[in-house]
Amino acid sequence: MIMVTAREKRLAPLRTPTSLSEDATRDISAALTGLLADVFAIYLKTKNFHWHVSGPHFRDYHLLLDEQSAELFAMTDPIAERARKIGGTTLRSIGQIAKESRVSDNDADYVDPLDMLAELRDDNNDLVGRMREVHDLCDEHGDIATASLLENWADETERRVWFLFETGRRGNG
Repeated sequence: MIMVTAREKRLAPLRTPTSLSEDATRDISAALTGLLADVFAIYLKTKNFHWHVSGPHFRDYHLLLDEQSAELFAMTDPIAERARKIGGTTLRSIGQIAKESRVSDNDADYVDPLDMLAELRDDNNDLVGRMREVHDLCDEHGDIATASLLENWADETERRVWFLFETGRRGNG
């Protein structure tokens, strides 16, 4: 009988049971980690704009951005846990978020409120495209559970795009 020490158990590689292949676990968890970094970046940008919005529509924009930031934050744990459930790893630090995110920062001292809405609209629209790419990857590997989650997140994200578009639209043009 081979005895395994507590230290050896702690340092052992993850061996989360999954019916997905090693390639699927590697590819999908990496894609989810990139998606998670993007969601965190959009979350923080949305909070930034929520904290700094001003002007005649302050209350409406402030509440909209607060609602949307809550939706984004609510996605983070399920994304990370899905990567872990299938046997992968996920984000470990703010530095990794900065390295993996494809979302541009906006730390300007002042951003016009309509520019805030337009920038977040575009960021969320890009996020939907990335979700579709991850969904395609899930389809390739037969990961229906992750694909199903992505469908719901894409729908929520498209709703944010729609609200940002309609809120920032002026006239019929």
